[in-house]
Amino acid sequence: MYNLTGFQRDLLFVLDGMDGPSGKEVRQAIERSQDRKVRHARLYANLNELVEEGLVSKGREDGRTNEYDTTAAGHRLLRDRYEWEEQYLQAVG
Repeated sequence: MYNLTGFQRDLLFVLDGMDGPSGKEVRQAIERSQDRKVRHARLYANLNELVEEGLVSKGREDGRTNEYDTTAAGHRLLRDRYEWEEQYLQAVG
């Protein structure tokens, strides 16, 4: 998790909360949650990197549109990150 960028971690969290979204749906969710525009090239380059790392799977929705989902490894990484963050949030709270 520590070798991922903040944007890649955000993508993983968003993907984990969605059900097989297209890249366009991921982009819209990120843009809504962060109130900023995400360039097409940046989104897909990062999604492909997460696929290469084995954290995200990529399939075909309709023969043309890609759909994405977190893998078991990606979900475990998110869970570990969440637990790591939680210990520090509790210390503050």
